[in-house]
Amino acid sequence: MYLGPAWSRGPMHTPPGAFSVRSVHPTPQQQMSQNVPTSHPSPGVPHPEGVTEEEFRATMSRLAAGVVLVTAHDPEEGPRGEDVGMTATSFLSVSLDPPLVLVSVREDSRMDELLERQPLWAVSMLAESQRHIAGRFSMRGRVSDRLLFQDMPCTRGEASGAPLVGGALATVECRTEQRVSAGDHTLVIGRVLTTSLPGSEGGPLAYFRGRYRRLA
Repeated sequence: MYLGPAWSRGPMHTPPGAFSVRSVHPTPQQQMSQNVPTSHPSPGVPHPEGVTEEEFRATMSRLAAGVVLVTAHDPEEGPRGEDVGMTATSFLSVSLDPPLVLVSVREDSRMDELLERQPLWAVSMLAESQRHIAGRFSMRGRVSDRLLFQDMPCTRGEASGAPLVGGALATVECRTEQRVSAGDHTLVIGRVLTTSLPGSEGGPLAYFRGRYRRLA
C-alpha cells in the first residue's frame, strides 16, 4: 500500500461480508484466481453503491492518521537479499491477547508480493522530524529500495531481520498470522514478537487532508 491508497484507508471501511480470508500459503486454485484481471471504475464513476473514488478519497482525507514505515527483508533478492519499505497510515492494533496488529497493503504491490512469502516484518512509527523518510518510501514506480535505505540510520530487527528506523517513536516486529483480501488491498494481520521504545522526545508524524502534519 503506497502513499496514495494508504491515505484513503479504504479497506477499513469495506461493507460487512466483503472480506474473504486468504491463507499465508494460498492453494493452486487461489493462485489461479488471483491472476484473473479485475476491472475498476474510473475515479469519477460511482461504484454500484453510489460513491465515486474521488468522493471517497476526499471524505477519508479528513481522518487524521499516524504515519509508519513498514519494512521487510527479501532473502531471495540478490546474493545478500534486499530490504523493502513502504509508507503507510492504515496501521492499527487489533488485539491485546494475543498481541495483534494490522497493516493494509495494495494488492499486487511489491510489499504485498513479499509479505505473501515472507511472514516476518516490522513497523517503525515515525516521528514528526522524519517526514523525509515517509516521502521517499511513498514514491511509486521505483525498481529497488536499496538506495533508499543507504543513508538512513537503521538497526536490524533480531526477530524479523527487517530494518528498524533509528529515531522512530516506537517499533514492532511481527509474524503474519492471517491475510485478508479486501477490495484492492490486502489486510495483513501480524502477531507482535518484539516492541521497542527508543525514547524520542518529538511528537508523531501525522497525515491530514493530503499533507504531513505535526501535532499542535
